[in-house]
Amino acid sequence: MLKEEVMGKITYLINFPKEFDENKKYPVIIFLHGAGSRGESTEKLRTNPYFKICAKHKNFPFITVAPLCSENTWFDMFESLKELVYHILQSGYADSKRVYGIGVSMGGYGMWQLGMSLPNVFAAIVPICGGGMYWNAVRLKDTPVWAFHGGADECVKCSESRKMVDAVNKNGGNARLTVYPENAHDSWSDTYKNYEVFEWLLSNTKSDKSSDIKDIYNDSKKFG
Repeated sequence: MLKEEVMGKITYLINFPKEFDENKKYPVIIFLHGAGSRGESTEKLRTNPYFKICAKHKNFPFITVAPLCSENTWFDMFESLKELVYHILQSGYADSKRVYGIGVSMGGYGMWQLGMSLPNVFAAIVPICGGGMYWNAVRLKDTPVWAFHGGADECVKCSESRKMVDAVNKNGGNARLTVYPENAHDSWSDTYKNYEVFEWLLSNTKSDKSSDIKDIYNDSKKFG
C-alpha cells in the first residue's frame, strides 16, 4: 500500500514490503519518475508502471521512496531532493549500506546527477533512458551503474546513456549498458519486469569508507 508523506517542500510516496517490521532495516530504492508523472498531486505517480510491475514480484524486499516532481524538472527542486535522501538515510528503517537509485527518462537524468552529487550515498544506481554531464562522471567511479535504453528511442537518444557509461568506465568505474534494440522510449517496462536487475542491486553494498573523489575541473583558465 502506497503511503503519502511530506518532508519540507517535497511530497513523496513510500511503499513498504509485505510483513514490514519497524525494528528491522531494509534496502531502499529512491525512485525518480519521468515527466509524465509530474504535478501537484500524486495521482499519476500512484499508477506509475514502476509500482504496477514491481507489485508482481514475489517477496519484493525493498522500501521504495518515490518523490513527486511538482516543478518542470527535477533540477528545479534538486536541493529538496537531496534533503529527502538524507532524511530517508536518518530514518529507522533504512539500511544505509543498501540505498539504491532508479530513475527513468527525466528521472534518468535526475538519477545520473543525484549519483554524482551524492557519491557516498548510493550503493548502486539504475538510470533508464536518461543522460547527464559525462565530463563529471569521475564522481561515479565507486558507484556501480547498470543503465538501460531503447535502441529506437527518438525522445532521448541512446547515445546519452552510452556517453555516460563510457565516461564512468574511462574514469575507472564499473558501469554497463543494456540496449533493447527494438524499444523506443519505453525501456523501463522491460527493466522493471527483469528481477535480475533487483538482484543485482542487492548484490551491491556501500563501503564504510568514503570515496576519495577529487575535482579535476577547478582551473578556471582551462574550464571557464
